[in-house]
Amino acid sequence: QHLTLYKRVKYEHRATAGFLGRPGSLGRKIFAEGHVFSCRRFCCGRRTMAENAKKLAGYAAVDNHVQNNHAVGVGSGTTVVYAVDRLAERVRQEKLNIVCVPTSFQARQLILQNGLTLTDLDRHPELDVAIDGADEVDVDLNLIKGGGGCLTQEKIVAGCAKRFIVIADYRKDSNTLGQQWKRGVPVEVIPMAHVPVAKEIERRFGGVAELRMAVSKAGPVVTDNSNFILDWKFDREHNWKEVNTAIKMIPGVVETGLFIGMAARVYFGMQDGSVKIKDSPHH
Repeated sequence: QHLTLYKRVKYEHRATAGFLGRPGSLGRKIFAEGHVFSCRRFCCGRRTMAENAKKLAGYAAVDNHVQNNHAVGVGSGTTVVYAVDRLAERVRQEKLNIVCVPTSFQARQLILQNGLTLTDLDRHPELDVAIDGADEVDVDLNLIKGGGGCLTQEKIVAGCAKRFIVIADYRKDSNTLGQQWKRGVPVEVIPMAHVPVAKEIERRFGGVAELRMAVSKAGPVVTDNSNFILDWKFDREHNWKEVNTAIKMIPGVVETGLFIGMAARVYFGMQDGSVKIKDSPHH
């Protein structure tokens, strides 16, 4: 039903010479088969469903995996916001003694804004749990991460945790990588090496490796580590463990957004208000 409605919205949009693109027109109503639909209401409904799903996953992960006296790795991205909200709520209500290691500037700000205790890997090199989001999860719990540009610190923190827990909404659940996520595998690179690294990835593995450009600044995206990001849009299935290792061996590569065999459990918030849990057979 949603898909049919979306097609109708697109059809009416095109038939009315792009009224959705005009300032102040987003809330205008369109007609289809005798019914009135609000584009704004429809789009907001989809966003609300996804946000509710993120909240369900974040809350479930914190409730099931964070205990008193834990050192917690805090991931980055929109889903993690809900996990931090729940973590702060539990700290206040249950008087928990928790310290948090961030994976990015965003995560650091979330920790501080919620009144949680900030620490680092110098003081807590072994974490009890790390909780982070994902751009896509396949049937073996392999992940693509790094859509927000924080892949290197995210992987470091995940690797320091006894258990790496992933939270996501239903849109990130795939059978194979690339099934739903179409923006490719992020690869963080030393700036001077971005051209030769891109050419080498394309030569060896096919597809296209593009330098990620910034939206609100001129030039490329610059990571928290002062590096660039290539988005490798692959054109076929791969043995991801082998590809991950091979790309990391290319001079100039800092890290990839392939998280292979790292996740112990994934929580998916679903459209119907339930939470779907997938466990790794390797943990």
